[in-house]
Amino acid sequence: MTDTREVRIQRGTTLCVMLVAALLGILFVSAGPARTSTTERRAASRLTDFVDADTTTTVPPTTATASASTTSPLAATTTSTTGPGAGDANPAALPQTSEQPTASGATFTAGVNGLWEAIRQDKPELALPFFFPKSAYVQVKALNDPAADYQNRLIANYQEDIHMLHAQLGANAESAKFVGISVPDAQAVLVQPGEESNTGSYWRVYGTTMQYQVDGQTGSFPVTSLISWRGQWYVVHLGDIR
Repeated sequence: MTDTREVRIQRGTTLCVMLVAALLGILFVSAGPARTSTTERRAASRLTDFVDADTTTTVPPTTATASASTTSPLAATTTSTTGPGAGDANPAALPQTSEQPTASGATFTAGVNGLWEAIRQDKPELALPFFFPKSAYVQVKALNDPAADYQNRLIANYQEDIHMLHAQLGANAESAKFVGISVPDAQAVLVQPGEESNTGSYWRVYGTTMQYQVDGQTGSFPVTSLISWRGQWYVVHLGDIR
């Protein structure tokens, strides 16, 4: 009787152990591997996102030389400041600065050469980059319609003056040589808001002259008024102010 009871106990114990083992196995299978949090999955995804070399563009560095006195603050944020609309941003659309310009640097030289060629060839369009930019004029002038005044008065006068100066060179204008330009930088004044119908300020200088040679003779003509925008000189009146 005792033996039969012990056998039953052993069988019951074995059955319990088997049932426990089976339950544990089911739990392990259903649980699966440890889950990864959303943050950890996103981090892993960023670490494994590689850039396709065939779709990238390498931009080489740009170098330029200019005197420190004529470097515009715009140079640090754009690719070029050689005239209105140049580079990724239009300098004339940016705010004015108090930087005093000087008659030097690549931008100034290019502007002067353009003006000279416009006069020599009788092509006013060549001199437009050296004229005070329209967007800047609209910003600085307190007029009812500064854009119309710019186009109908200033640009019209500029073109007329270029035609007149070309005629002054004479029949051999095409052979005329540019000698130089004299800008009295030391006489420049800072025109304040409220003066000259201004809402803003700019540097202005009178008395600039351009020298040339033609037919063995040396001559000159005045550039009546230069004014500044962001540290660069521009023509605003080539002949008489009108």
